[in-house]
Amino acid sequence: MEPANFHLAQVNIAHLIEPMDSERLASFVASLDPVNATADAAPGFVWRLKTEDGNATSLKAFEWDLDGSAGVITNMSVWESFEALKDFVYSPKHLEILRQKRNWFHKATGATTALWWIPIGYVPTLEDAESKIQTIRKIGPSPQAFDFSKKFFPSK
Repeated sequence: MEPANFHLAQVNIAHLIEPMDSERLASFVASLDPVNATADAAPGFVWRLKTEDGNATSLKAFEWDLDGSAGVITNMSVWESFEALKDFVYSPKHLEILRQKRNWFHKATGATTALWWIPIGYVPTLEDAESKIQTIRKIGPSPQAFDFSKKFFPSK
């Protein structure tokens, strides 16, 4: 049972193999609007980080984690429940994109996904997201930040 008065925030980052405007990333860029629209319409979706152009790929975050890549892109969203997020992540449209990630992104050397509980109505910041990724990298999944491998509930 999901905790009352909380929503689930998530962030995932990816290290680009080439710049967003490269030919190699054209199919990824073309998939952004359809996948984002699917997320926006998904049951349990609350909010996602985006700029005026409708996505967050132009935002500068996680600069400390460039590690020789062409940049780090950030996806951050809020969901009503763990199950709602999981249903979207493992939906056919999203899985189709996930299967192609090696064409666009470097293989991850550390945690790239973090989940954490937030009070309903709170909008997570990029600073929150960076802190959660760093927490998982330092201590692994915990009540402060976890991933799909182990679900935690907030403490009251």
